[in-house]
Amino acid sequence: MPLLAHLGELRKRLLVSIVAIVSTTILAFVFSDSILRILLLPLKNQNLKAFNLLDGFMIKWRLSLFAGVLSASPIWASQIYGFVRPALYEREKRAIWPMLASGFLLFVAGMAFAFYLLFMMVTGLQAFFPAEIEYIPSADDYISFVTFFMVACGLVFELPPVLIIMVRLRILKVSTLRKQRRIAYFILFAIAEIITPVSDPIVAPLTVMLPLLLLYEVSILIASRIKHERAPVDATIAADAQ
Repeated sequence: MPLLAHLGELRKRLLVSIVAIVSTTILAFVFSDSILRILLLPLKNQNLKAFNLLDGFMIKWRLSLFAGVLSASPIWASQIYGFVRPALYEREKRAIWPMLASGFLLFVAGMAFAFYLLFMMVTGLQAFFPAEIEYIPSADDYISFVTFFMVACGLVFELPPVLIIMVRLRILKVSTLRKQRRIAYFILFAIAEIITPVSDPIVAPLTVMLPLLLLYEVSILIASRIKHERAPVDATIAADAQ
């Protein structure tokens, strides 16, 4: 396609993505009170305090945008795929949809896992305060913390699709993933430590790290199977080239 045609295609797909995000954000704003009540469940009926007149609107706006982008993700992800699709080989086209579907499901699973952990983390963080200090929860700080933690867990749960794609593109080798387990485990623990800012520096990060280790090992198994399946295909392509 000529450059102008590429730009026109990009503009069309960006427009579809923006319309989808705006629509889902507006819908989420209508139900923002319900979303907020769900996110407040880990506080166990403890009231939050607002210290700024605009906090009410800004919290609803951030929650709506957060929910809107997530809800519209199948649409804008399909638009990204549609834009790059002409540059892919047939076997890559067949492989991309399972990667997109598994990536979306893993992201949702990561956010659900993070929400489950929030009940333990909120209790742990509040217990860290001594009796001389009264904790007055700020609505803005709490919502920022919750959304950051849930998105962070959702992103780190994307580990299998990322590793599998890197193996398919031959950026990584399965043998490297197996040999560098110690380094990978240390990196996963460091990531878990960063995204779980609780008073206990061991139990909570390990709780996040355990599913990441499982996902890492599952990624190696899937990547090794893909490697074995590609070997006959690569041999056939090489024979045809000769």
